[in-house]
Amino acid sequence: MRVSVVDAGSNTVRLVVADAEGGVPLPVHTVKWRLRLSERVEPDGTIGEEAVAQLVKAVAAAGGAAEQWRAPGPLAFATTVVRNAPNRQEVLDRVGSETGIRMCTLPGETEARLTFLAARRWMGWQAGPLALLDIGGGSLEVAFGRGRLPDFAASLPLGADRLTREFLAAQDPPAQAELKALRRRVRHELRDVAARVRWEGPRTAAVTSRTFQQLARLCGTAPGRHGPFIQRDMLRSDLRQAIGALAALSAAERAQLPGISAPRAAQSLAGALVGHTAMKLMGLHRVAVCPWAIREGVLLRYIEDGADWWADATSEIGTDAGCST
Repeated sequence: MRVSVVDAGSNTVRLVVADAEGGVPLPVHTVKWRLRLSERVEPDGTIGEEAVAQLVKAVAAAGGAAEQWRAPGPLAFATTVVRNAPNRQEVLDRVGSETGIRMCTLPGETEARLTFLAARRWMGWQAGPLALLDIGGGSLEVAFGRGRLPDFAASLPLGADRLTREFLAAQDPPAQAELKALRRRVRHELRDVAARVRWEGPRTAAVTSRTFQQLARLCGTAPGRHGPFIQRDMLRSDLRQAIGALAALSAAERAQLPGISAPRAAQSLAGALVGHTAMKLMGLHRVAVCPWAIREGVLLRYIEDGADWWADATSEIGTDAGCST
C-alpha cells in the first residue's frame, strides 16, 4: 500500500509519499515548498490573498507529485498558522475547490497525540514512560504516555516563530530585557503542563521538529548526512550554552553556526529558550532527538487504523478544527 501526506506549516508545505511495508511508513519521495506563511499574515492573523494563492499552488503541486508517485490523494492538513487564522475556513475551502484536495486543520492536542505516536514507534517500548516535546512555528506540543498513545497531551502558544515576532523583533540581536520578558512568558505558559510531566516521571524524553533538530546539531549531535539511525541526544546544559551563543549574534550571524539554517536563524533563539525552559521545568537533563513527527504519526494512524480513522478525525468542524468542504 502506498500512502501520502501533505502538511502546511508556518514555514513550509511538505509532501511525504511512503510505502506501508509491515506497518511501517517507508518514504519513497519527499519534497517541500518554502512559503513562510507565518511572515505573510495580517496583524490579526488573517492569511492574505497572495499567501493563499501560494498555498493553493503548493498543495496542487503536492497532489501532482503524489499522483506521479502512484499514491492516492494525499492526507492533507495545516497546522497552527492556518488553524488560528480568522479566515481559516475560506482558506481551506479555496484549497479544496482549486486543487481537489480536502485539507483540514487538527486541534493542537490531536497534533500532540499523533506526534507522540510517531515518537513511540521510533523510540520503541524500551523507552518506557515517554515525554514528547515538539516546537513548531506557532505552537509547542507536549505529551506523556506509557502506551501507544499518550495519557496526556497539550498544545501551547509557544511556537518559535510566534514568540520571535512577539518578543524579539525590535532589535537584532535582542536586548536582555526582551529575553527576560520572553522567559517569563514561557515559564507562565508551561507551569501547569511541566508540573504534570515532572510528576509523571518519564523514563525517556524525545523531541521532534526541525527547530529541535537544528538546535541539537548546534549542541554537537551528528549531522543529518549520517542518517536517521544515529543516536542523537541533546543535554540541557549544552542547550543553555547555545542560548548564550545565539543571543549574542544577529540572525544573519546565527545562520553561520553549525546546523542553523538561514530561514530558521531568526527563530532559533526563541526555540532554544522554549526548549531549555521546558526541560528545566520538567526536570529533564537529556532528550533524544526523534526524526519522526506529525507526518509520520498521521501515516501510522492511517496504516494501523484504516481510512475510517482519518475520516472520523477530520469530520468535525469546531473551534480548533475544520476541513475544506
